[in-house]
Amino acid sequence: MSTNKELFDRACQHIPGGVNSPVRAFGSVGGTPRFIARAQGAYVWDAEGKQYIDYVGSWGPAILGHAHPDVVKAVQTAAADGLSFGAPTAGEVELAELICQRLPSIEKVRLVSSGTEATMSAIRLARGYTGRNKIIKFEGCYHGHADSLLVKAGSGLLTFGNPTSAGVPEDFIRHTLVLDYNNIEAVKTAFAEHGSDIACVIVEPVAGNMNLIKPVAGFLETLRELCTEHQSVLIFDEVMTGFRAGPQGVQGLTGIKPDMTTLAKVIGGGMPVGAFGGRADIMDAIAPLGGVYQAGTLSGNPVAVAAGLATLKLLDNEAFYQQLAAQTQKLAQGLEAAAKAEGITFCTDSVGGMLGLYFSETIPTSFAEVSASNTTKFNQFFHAMLDEGVYWAPSAFEASFTSGAHTDEVIQATLDAAAKVFKQIKD
Repeated sequence: MSTNKELFDRACQHIPGGVNSPVRAFGSVGGTPRFIARAQGAYVWDAEGKQYIDYVGSWGPAILGHAHPDVVKAVQTAAADGLSFGAPTAGEVELAELICQRLPSIEKVRLVSSGTEATMSAIRLARGYTGRNKIIKFEGCYHGHADSLLVKAGSGLLTFGNPTSAGVPEDFIRHTLVLDYNNIEAVKTAFAEHGSDIACVIVEPVAGNMNLIKPVAGFLETLRELCTEHQSVLIFDEVMTGFRAGPQGVQGLTGIKPDMTTLAKVIGGGMPVGAFGGRADIMDAIAPLGGVYQAGTLSGNPVAVAAGLATLKLLDNEAFYQQLAAQTQKLAQGLEAAAKAEGITFCTDSVGGMLGLYFSETIPTSFAEVSASNTTKFNQFFHAMLDEGVYWAPSAFEASFTSGAHTDEVIQATLDAAAKVFKQIKD
């Protein structure tokens, strides 16, 4: 049996940083990443055979729990008929129909293979449809690693952004405006100065990539009003929240209808699937109907589509989401109580099956407020909980996830571990 350390050392020889996605490297928390060997329900097991209660959930897709038998069976059945065809299949038609049926804002949808593909393509389509170049995004919201989206805010209230990655030319991002999340006045100023040039606004309607941050009252409403007034495209990036925050994502919870939506994670049931869709007049501007080009050899892959279909069919149940939200709230409240008992500054927030943990006095509403939280205390909490067999996202800037497999017994075991850990780290 290889140890996690041995595997990480081997990986570092041939994989940059030893991982194929940066946050897996434990860079912000320190230590050796756990190499996962298998997963079932609410649990994962590492290469050394240690069991953990899992609140990463493959970063969101595992809403039913890991290796749900119906999803696994669907994948096995599809794989037996062939792994990829590069041609249309009945399954992708059914998945498209299901997505459009459950999200009324989507009249037509294009399947891709990742969330990054979905957001990149949606922005290109918005630019092609409007004939404009500028886009608005928000500090702390992550929309994949396309060049024009790897941008941080500039020094003023309303400035064009600066690259957050080497290899991104400034020319690529000179049309990207970066504003503070939840800053309604900044949005109004941006449209007042650039409204006729803004192709789209892309936003996580509930942010999950700077920890869990909810929109303040009026924020999403302002985006909708201004996009309508200026004929800009409003894109809800529901890659993370789609079919996880609720049966219709955040747009179902808020009643705010975007022009376009990007999806991934849950719609693939753990397999690589993404999608972008929206109003028919916008979607008809994409090839082969329109002049905006997008393509993908594995788009609508039959095995991945089978996993997504099986997952979404199992989620056609309002009671599932009510129970998921209740369990997540139970966990959040229990963690707060355990921290309070030890006098630790700590708070939580949740929506659907998403959970935010903050070592701060109040729930953050922006990237700046998240950054001001006690990340050192989070790192202590993370490693102590890992030792107790509870696996959280390895960063203070990531949301955590529950699933239908997180039963009362699982939640209580987590809270028992947390009570022990908060006592341990209080000094």
